[in-house]
Amino acid sequence: MGIRKGESLDMECGPSRVQVSHRRLFGFSLLVMTLLPWLASARGEALVGKPAPEFSLRDYQGKTHRLSDYRGRWVVLEWINVECPFVGKHYRSGNLPRLQKKYRAKGVVWLAICSSAPGKPGYMTPVQAETVLRRMGFGGDAYLLDPDGTTGRAYGARTTPHLFLINPEGKLLYAGAIDDIASVDVGDIARAHNYIEEALEAALAGRPVPHPTSVPYGCSVKYAELP
Repeated sequence: MGIRKGESLDMECGPSRVQVSHRRLFGFSLLVMTLLPWLASARGEALVGKPAPEFSLRDYQGKTHRLSDYRGRWVVLEWINVECPFVGKHYRSGNLPRLQKKYRAKGVVWLAICSSAPGKPGYMTPVQAETVLRRMGFGGDAYLLDPDGTTGRAYGARTTPHLFLINPEGKLLYAGAIDDIASVDVGDIARAHNYIEEALEAALAGRPVPHPTSVPYGCSVKYAELP
């Protein structure tokens, strides 16, 4: 289900619904990329080129992980919702497990974060998480629980998936989509431009990240309602 010229794409994930007109997508993307740094700064969200926000989250086994624990190492943060079809596309195909295992073998820390609130799509108990992640072939270092959404909001995580790359000094180098084709079609993966893989290859080789930001796509993060 790719987006072709002149077509509209309806993406519905749980209660969220997004309509994208391809004929206006280019201009809209330019506007978003222009405004994104200002909007993020206004809302206190993470900015590329700035220190990544510290966090302290428990994994489904009860172990606490802090970003500062991984100082001196490359870190990928992947926002995840196992009920989201866009996430499912990248796990069902083996795309995300492949990336997780490939870069962990190169010393990168890969942390998946679930900011779904209890009772909302994607939220899992620790027992559920262990079973589901095994079935999905999850290959990251840890699956972290952020049920109150504090960490997700600090980073400005909007969709699942939404990926962030942090360098060994704790600076954010990439924030955005996994690739450039907003679809749930597994067949699109092979022809997509993979932004996070591109960012990792460049960063690990000591080169600037070619596309430090992109517009994330997927299901909206199912945050807890703010009081």
